[in-house]
Amino acid sequence: MIETGIVLAAGEGSRLRSVAPLKPLCRVDGRTLLAHAVFGMAEAGLARTVVVVGYEAERIESYVAANDWPIIVETIRVEDHRNPNGSSLLAAEPLLGGDEAILAMCDHLVEPTFYRRMAGANTGGGASLGIDRRIDSDWIDLEDVTCVQTDGDCVVGIGKGLAVYDCFDTGVFTVGKGLFDALRGLEKPSLTEGMRRLASDRAAAVKDCSDLEWIDVDDERAWHIAETWLAAGRRSADIGEMATRTMLPT
Repeated sequence: MIETGIVLAAGEGSRLRSVAPLKPLCRVDGRTLLAHAVFGMAEAGLARTVVVVGYEAERIESYVAANDWPIIVETIRVEDHRNPNGSSLLAAEPLLGGDEAILAMCDHLVEPTFYRRMAGANTGGGASLGIDRRIDSDWIDLEDVTCVQTDGDCVVGIGKGLAVYDCFDTGVFTVGKGLFDALRGLEKPSLTEGMRRLASDRAAAVKDCSDLEWIDVDDERAWHIAETWLAAGRRSADIGEMATRTMLPT
C-alpha cells in the first residue's frame, strides 16, 4: 500500500506570473495549487505528502507551516531549482525509506481519483505514468505538453514535440527504485530522460487515466479553464446536495 505522495514545487513558474507571483500558491477556485494536490492525496488515502521546494523556498515552507492539513506535510529543498525536475525527485528520495510513492507536479490539477488509481499501478520496480489518450483535447497546450508513444502498457517514446505519439503525460506517476536509479545515472536528471532510460528496458509502464479530468495550469489560459472547470463542479455538487436535502424526511 502506497502511503506517500511527492509534489514537485521547486520551479519558478514564470509563465503563470500574470496570475500569481508564485505558482504553488496560485489560487484556483479559492484553493492554492499546492493545497489542491495535498487535499487530493489525502482524499485518495495517502498518509503524508513530501513537497520539494526551491524557488522562493522560505515562502512556501512558511505557507505549509502556517496551515492545517488533513495529512502529514513535509518540505525538503532541492539544491538548485534551476536544475531539471529529476533533481527535485532525487531530493525527496531519502524521505521514502525505499518505498514506492505517488509523484505529482504542483501545477497539474487532477481529480483526486487520479492519485487513488495511480496508487494501484504496477511499477515493476521502475515507474508507471498516468496517461491520457484524448489527444484532441482542447485543454492541452500542444507546444508544451509531454507526448508519449506506447506499446501495450509500456512507454516506448516520450518527449515534447514527439513526432509520433498516442497519448499525453498527465504529470502523475507511481515511482519506484528503478526511476531513482535511472535519474542518478544522468548528468542532467529530468523525469523525461529517466523515463526514456526505463523505456529502453521496458520498465516504464503506463496507467490509462483518459476518463479522468486534469489540466496543466502553466499559464493564464489554462488557469481560466481550471477556474471554470472547478467552479462548475462545485456548483453541480451544491445542487446535488440541495436536491438530496429536499428528499430527506422531516
